[in-house]
Parts: sequence; structure tokens; C-alpha cells
Amino acid sequence: MQVQVARIGKPHGIRGEVTALVLTDAPDSRFAVGAEFAVESGKLGPLKVSSSRWNKDILLLGFEGTSTRNEAELLRGAVLVFESEDDEDDDAWYEHELLNLQVRVGSEVVGKVTGLRTQAVQDLLIVTDTEGDEVLVPFVDEIVPEVNLEERYVLLTPPAGLFTVNKEVSVEEDAGDGTGVEGTRK
Repeated sequence: MQVQVARIGKPHGIRGEVTALVLTDAPDSRFAVGAEFAVESGKLGPLKVSSSRWNKDILLLGFEGTSTRNEAELLRGAVLVFESEDDEDDDAWYEHELLNLQVRVGSEVVGKVTGLRTQAVQDLLIVTDTEGDEVLVPFVDEIVPEVNLEERYVLLTPPAGLFTVNKEVSVEEDAGDGTGVEGTRK
């Protein structure tokens, strides 16, 4: 199975380095000098890492045969993949496995998974709710107790307000004269 590990961003500097959006939980070992990756579209052929370093929290990669900014620009948007054997970890999923899974709270469908944002502390599921709004859901057992790849859904037990906290809701306030005043609140 091919697994995405990074998406190449813009060039950095003039010596052929690029920024990389990391899609793996072990970037230091995965992007070691000498590591070789296929490119998802297949147009660029394999890329072999010649340098790997961090600039603050951004991974910078150099590849053999890419030594100028113009050559690095040609890599922009490429998705690096590697061939992986299925592992036995029942609590680990790749982003491509989670994409488009139905998101349920109980038996109610509340949206679908549209992405996974890997973070240092915890990962976040990116869920597009039924109204088209994006909601970031902490990918922890307490909130996401079940991922069912066979039946294509994720079960949530979200804290109160997770799907409504930044939405406008109609409220009725009493102006004190008994008439009531309607408004909206975010």
C-alpha cells in the first residue's frame, strides 16, 4: 500500500531546498539523508533526500539532482509516498484511509472527514459538517471512540458545542417590557 508522507511546498532559498508539509509521525527518521520516495503522480520519478533540516517548525528538504530554486519550483505540490506493508496497529490510520468517512454522533450523520492535521501534541480530524462548515475534532479516544473502515464511518462523542461554538444562533432576549427582542449571537 502506498502511504503519503509529505507534500512539497514552495522553494526555500536558492540552492534547491523545498518546504515540506509533513504527513507522518516520524519525520526525523523518515526523511533521513538517502531516503528515497516515489511521487504520487509518477511524473517526477523517485526523489532521493540529499539534505533534511528544520527551520523553526518547517521541514526543509533537498533532493539529489535539484540544486537551484527553479528546479525546486518544479517539485511544488508533489506528494511523496512510500510502499508500506499493512501493520497490525489497530489504533493507527493514514489520512487516505480516513478521507470521506461519514461522521456520526450516535446514529445521526453530522458530516464527513475531509482531512487529517498532524500536530506535535495530538492529531485533528478535519470534518466538514452537513452545512459545509469545517470543524477541527481532536483525534483522541474520548472524542473519537470508533473508526470503522469497513462500514466507512467515524463515531464521535463530542463535547457540548464542538459543532456549534462559532455558528450564529437566533436568540430571544427580553427587553424588560415583555416584548422580547430577537437577535443573533456567535
